[in-house]
Amino acid sequence: MQLINDILLDEVSEKATLSPRLRMNYNLHDDLEAKAQRLLNALEPGTQLPVHRHPHTAETYILLRGRINVLFYNEDKQVQERQELSVASGIYGVHIPAGQWHTLEVLENATVIFEVKDGPYTPLTEDNIMNL
Repeated sequence: MQLINDILLDEVSEKATLSPRLRMNYNLHDDLEAKAQRLLNALEPGTQLPVHRHPHTAETYILLRGRINVLFYNEDKQVQERQELSVASGIYGVHIPAGQWHTLEVLENATVIFEVKDGPYTPLTEDNIMNL
């Protein structure tokens, strides 16, 4: 059993603040070959996540604490939609269809999302990263 509580979120957030990438994953799946990739993703303002897509899997973010903007792009490299996730607004998550270009912008320290996508883990390739 693994409790997902303030203690765990604080630990993962602390590691994110110490990371040069300003983010840290805490995997809840057993290995990178798992059919379901479930993880906590602790994010700090300033982290750089490229605009990208996952051609073979949808992705879901559920906000556990903090605040983020999720940005959706079209093929012309233009922001198509921007959605703020925050507990205060009552918008807690977003489901991103397979193939949708997206990124996120962190708006508060110690932000943590629960992230789910189909496995196995597949690193992003150049053709799945949008160069703006």
